[in-house]
Amino acid sequence: MRQIYPLEFSRRDLLRLMGAAGLALPLRADLPATPGSAVKPAKAKAVIQIWMWGGPAHLDTFDPKPAAGYDYCGPFDKPIATNVAGVQINELLPLLAKQADKYSLIRSMTHGIYAHETASYAVQTGRKPGERLVYPSAGAVVSLLKGKDTAAGGLIPPYIVLTQPQGRFSENGFLPERYRPFATGGDPAQARFAVEGIVAPGVTDKRQQDRRQLLHQLNTLAKARADAAWKDLDQAEQQAYELILGDAGKVFDLTQEKDEMRDRYGRNTFGQSCLAARRLVERGVPYITINYQGWDTHRQNFQTMRQKLPQMDKGLATLLQDLDERGLLASTVVWWSGEFGRTPRVQWEAPWNGGRNHWGDCFCALVAGGGFKGGQVVGSTDARGEQVRDRPVYPADVIGSIFQVLGIDPDGKLPNPQGLDVPVMPAGAGRLTEIL
Repeated sequence: MRQIYPLEFSRRDLLRLMGAAGLALPLRADLPATPGSAVKPAKAKAVIQIWMWGGPAHLDTFDPKPAAGYDYCGPFDKPIATNVAGVQINELLPLLAKQADKYSLIRSMTHGIYAHETASYAVQTGRKPGERLVYPSAGAVVSLLKGKDTAAGGLIPPYIVLTQPQGRFSENGFLPERYRPFATGGDPAQARFAVEGIVAPGVTDKRQQDRRQLLHQLNTLAKARADAAWKDLDQAEQQAYELILGDAGKVFDLTQEKDEMRDRYGRNTFGQSCLAARRLVERGVPYITINYQGWDTHRQNFQTMRQKLPQMDKGLATLLQDLDERGLLASTVVWWSGEFGRTPRVQWEAPWNGGRNHWGDCFCALVAGGGFKGGQVVGSTDARGEQVRDRPVYPADVIGSIFQVLGIDPDGKLPNPQGLDVPVMPAGAGRLTEIL
């Protein structure tokens, strides 16, 4: 998305900004989903999805297999105990080991898909790729059904991605473009988090305000018009500037946090994204995705793990603890997952040099908060982590369970351009009853 500076605002530019930020102009109304059978009371108000872009290795994170030997576990042959009896995780995750009572591990995720695009679509929509319709992601559905009363009077978008779009598929599917996530861009670990369309790099707030005043002085046509459409556009402009210069935009200003808190999360993009996600939850945003890139480790997998796992450990463990300390974990689902796992057998030969390729037969997910029990393990894989041994869990089971704690009716009907009878979740989708 190109940077829009207020001095350059045409009315068309303003509309683009409002659409990118998820701010609705009163020009049309989208049909809500139709209720289905019965909806259980909501336990959760928000979801933080930690999207492990590229697919992390299950053997190197939450399903270690030291007994399988060096060709499978590589140098990670000393998993550590957690604060839950009998549960071990990778040795580079000591902080998460101390928080295991707050989350549950699903070690038997499966869908059998090996391509990034189709696997990402399956995990984030709960639907099989190649069907008649392109379905919306879980975040888009939550934006549709839970985004009506969003934070700061509707100024903050209900579905936000930190920081780059997932880029594998159209997240809003057949829903209108307004349900596509607002991707912040920028880097929250920098001195100023330059959120695209909100913070202009190198431009102070005072200069933004001066530009706005100059725009109003030049915009004599707007002053001469008094019809309802122009009033709506003026209101939209006020909302945009409130997001740029007002209290609403301050949710992205991490300098308002104490240095000690920022240090706890880790002074890196992922750690500061976790901190930003907590702030967004506090402001009432119902769905936040942290697009955590860099897990497509075809080559030199273990070198990458030694760099990324400590960052993930610090950021995720602090997020769970911080949410809990603030009384937010009980109403916030934290969902960690990639699109698939990685080959259990390490590819030591060139050009992989200790890499792992795609593996869709089994992988891991983590869920915490929002009504999910902690300290549990769902399912298992065989001795080498190659196949699900018991309790296969499919993407629709996870998303359906998240919708359940959010109070979203899985049998409700989603509006679509063809007017088809489309339920929120596909028929046969299960639930994670062991941890609900």
